[in-house]
Amino acid sequence: MDMIEIKNERLTAVFSTHGAELQSLRDQNGVERIWQGDPAFWTGHAPVLFPVAGALRGDAYTLDGVRYAMPKHGFSSGMDWQVEKQTADSVTFLLTQPHPGFPFQYKLRARYVLCENQVQVEYAVYNLDTQDFCFSMGAHEAYAAPEGIEAYELVFDQAENFDHSLLEGSLITHRTVSLGQHTRVFQLRRADFETYDSLVFLNLASRGVTLQSPLHGRKIRVAYPDFDVLLLWTVPGAGYICIEPWRNAPDYTDADGDIRHKPGMIALRPGQERSLRHTLTIE
Repeated sequence: MDMIEIKNERLTAVFSTHGAELQSLRDQNGVERIWQGDPAFWTGHAPVLFPVAGALRGDAYTLDGVRYAMPKHGFSSGMDWQVEKQTADSVTFLLTQPHPGFPFQYKLRARYVLCENQVQVEYAVYNLDTQDFCFSMGAHEAYAAPEGIEAYELVFDQAENFDHSLLEGSLITHRTVSLGQHTRVFQLRRADFETYDSLVFLNLASRGVTLQSPLHGRKIRVAYPDFDVLLLWTVPGAGYICIEPWRNAPDYTDADGDIRHKPGMIALRPGQERSLRHTLTIE
């Protein structure tokens, strides 16, 4: 496992080749914006989720009648990636290693580019196999909130109805609970994560959200035009909040297991490629 640093005049970012994971993001004042992984709560920073985000019913799926086992969040975050290309302000990681649950020939690239005060993130998947496969992606950045999450709020691009899809274990149900109606501002509350664990929003209109606090002027805007599902997660008492744009949601408790029926999955034919992007803007 190696550490890779890229920088420009505004930002310094550090990544691990294990998982192609963002480990640190410091602004021009040296302030750390990414959770530093206290093992008392959670040691992660920003896992890359592939070929599925969240859990599958029975930790498996079927494709064209064949059953494949797949752990929650897929396998890419536990793999060592290659550094395919690096410049002073960008790095591209490459993963090609098959997994028993994904025994296909593919290339997955995670490209990070610093552009002024932005981190531009692109995930690109290429099907090198002779058959179709289905995949999805999810981002899982944990943003530092050292004052505690209740000192922070999320401001969405549009007014939203924050209808959280209730979980049974790691799967979603068809029941929802309202955590706010007709508002752009979502106040982070420890009690919500004590009650519900993760917050799962399937039907938000916004494709961008800003994390901010009245205690200081620092902000982080997450723009996710290629992702339809948004999750929020923290361990109660920890100094971070994960803002997670996912292409797919966790399986429903009554999912039939056929990956082609799962909302948010992308079917990729041989020779095809697909890219998904999101952007982190640091203020």
